[in-house]
Amino acid sequence: MKRNIALLPGDGVGPEVTAEAVKVLKKIAENYNHEFNFTEGLIGGVAIDKFGNPFPKETEELCLKSDAILFGAIGDPKYDNDPKAKIRPEQGLLAMRKALGLYANVRPIFTYDSIIDKSPLKREIIQGVDFVVIRELIGGIYFGKRGRGEDGNSAYDTCSYTKEEIRRVAKFAFELSMRRRKLLTLVDKANVLETSRLWRETVQEMSKDYLQVTVSYMFVDNASMQIIKRPSEFDVILTENMFGDILTDEASVITGSIGMLPSASIGEKTSLYEPIHGSYPKAAGKNTANPIGTILSAAMMLEYSFGMKEEAQAVRSAVKKTLEQGYGTKDITKTHVLSTSDLGDQISKMI
Repeated sequence: MKRNIALLPGDGVGPEVTAEAVKVLKKIAENYNHEFNFTEGLIGGVAIDKFGNPFPKETEELCLKSDAILFGAIGDPKYDNDPKAKIRPEQGLLAMRKALGLYANVRPIFTYDSIIDKSPLKREIIQGVDFVVIRELIGGIYFGKRGRGEDGNSAYDTCSYTKEEIRRVAKFAFELSMRRRKLLTLVDKANVLETSRLWRETVQEMSKDYLQVTVSYMFVDNASMQIIKRPSEFDVILTENMFGDILTDEASVITGSIGMLPSASIGEKTSLYEPIHGSYPKAAGKNTANPIGTILSAAMMLEYSFGMKEEAQAVRSAVKKTLEQGYGTKDITKTHVLSTSDLGDQISKMI
């Protein structure tokens, strides 16, 4: 099978970790008789430096003509430390999500027995945790109207959703639930927010078409506690954009390192796969960043975009075996500490 992949390494450690995912994908192609063609594009700070635009037209066109996108990270301290900067790397990510219709962000949360003690949470709480957060990605407060008052002393950000936007991502969540444990939790703030009440009404209506799925409803403040207190009771969590952004970063501590977790952004035109960590500029160029989140994102690409379930499982099994042998970057092991590139080599050998 031949597939074209847009490669967007981005900023910071992005180029280093995506290089290891490419290494693993090339091994899969070799072992399973596939052909993966990679074409690189610029996004984020590196795109601003060259084009003055964090998501240039050339990159958008590359994404649209590709079968899937493998993305690294964006962000640069020179923009973070300048509150008056009018162009920021993160604007490229938001623009890309909107242009490509990347409406559903899929973030699995899981544990590995071999590194479970790296988590700050107790083993008995997190052992066997396996749930997925489905976050709506192109609506809500991040894409609503915003501005400053004329005197500069007030500001506003508007959260807005349509029923169709909610139905689209909720359908994805319900269908995923049907393939898992058939438990769906909607996280909202319906006791305060009108948008949350629309979310709850819409999901209640849709639940009649998925009678096998047990649906529960939880306010976001309670959910933030329960994800830490009893994470094993969750299966599929569905929520809006900003709540999902915050809750998934909170949930990342369950695994033990934010460098371990992958994600997929499912779109109308194509889909994007990326680790959930940021650009981590302090580690850029040091060959120490954990590439596993990106490698597992590549596994999600194989399964979700290409329908290659066996190949995806081969990648996940290789990661698991590598960890069981004590190999890892410094954030997850003290036994056999490897560099970014050496860990990528080790996982590739296990496939």
